Amino acid sequence: MDRPGDELKIAILGSGAQGAGIGTSMLRAGLDVTFIEQWPAHVEAMRARGIEVRLPTETLITPVRAVHLCEVATLRSRFDIVFVAVKAYDTRWACELIAPYVAEDGLVVGLQNGMSQDDIAAAVGPHRAMGAVIEMASNMFEPGIVTRQTPVSGSWFAVGAVDDAARGREAEVQRVLSHAGTVAITDDIRSAKWMKLVANAGELVPSAILDAALADAVLLPGVHEFMVECGKEAARAALADGSHLVPIFGLDAEHVTEPDQYAQDLLGKVLSSYSLPDTKTTVLHDWMKSRHAEYAEVNGLVVDVLERAGAAAPFNAHVVALARAIEDGRLPRGAANRELLLDVGARI
Repeated sequence: MDRPGDELKIAILGSGAQGAGIGTSMLRAGLDVTFIEQWPAHVEAMRARGIEVRLPTETLITPVRAVHLCEVATLRSRFDIVFVAVKAYDTRWACELIAPYVAEDGLVVGLQNGMSQDDIAAAVGPHRAMGAVIEMASNMFEPGIVTRQTPVSGSWFAVGAVDDAARGREAEVQRVLSHAGTVAITDDIRSAKWMKLVANAGELVPSAILDAALADAVLLPGVHEFMVECGKEAARAALADGSHLVPIFGLDAEHVTEPDQYAQDLLGKVLSSYSLPDTKTTVLHDWMKSRHAEYAEVNGLVVDVLERAGAAAPFNAHVVALARAIEDGRLPRGAANRELLLDVGARI
């Protein structure tokens, strides 16, 4: 794949808040981008009005080419780069769906939370798989309209090959993705994604359990400390899984300290640099839409990895239990859950 960027065929697989915002930045830079999405009303809105991206200082409306998932089989050309922005639990089937439409020398890049890189590699082959870390805040509650709270100048990504078969091709992704934010290249994408999960373990689900914006949740007595403990367990899980503590979010190696302190620092970086006073996490967005959230792929993974290592993750296990109770309809989300959240080990 040695063609210029404006000759590449790019797909956004999962054109929700993050995918639509990233894809329109590429499209406005002159790239050929197709938006693939499973929400019918959103597809129709994109076709009728384009994608409206509401940024902190401006609103941009961009005409786009939108394809519904059920129309993927009608595609006749193959994509050079596919950016996967579906939920982590949808990764495997979504990548199996798109695999026949990826060029043999194409790349599939997972712009997702969780450790989705292995599912991507299994579906499209390790020679076409790239992992990525994404840090930006966006939301979508109306078809065709994205509120992108983090502008291009404040968005951060890291890309890295999942396997040696694709190593050395990271710059191809970097050139395209850099239209949407700052893009670092890492030679250890698994560790980098674990570091993002360390931050996510503390913030995504606990604040959603409280039905609160992230900035409001951390001000509630005991909640910030609880979040930090979740992150500490996640850092221990990363090490138990064979990964390393590595810098992300533009931090330098000197910022990487011992696991417990680094977990606290990563959460602090998210709070200080990648969220606004009214930022709600993706888990809360899902629950507001009555959708299943990614708690098993984040907090649940911490529990599973530490259990295999013969260790416990009581804080993350508690989060999983509360999240499951909310999705099962046994517990309403809300600030009234603060004491229950802090009562680690309580019967749910």
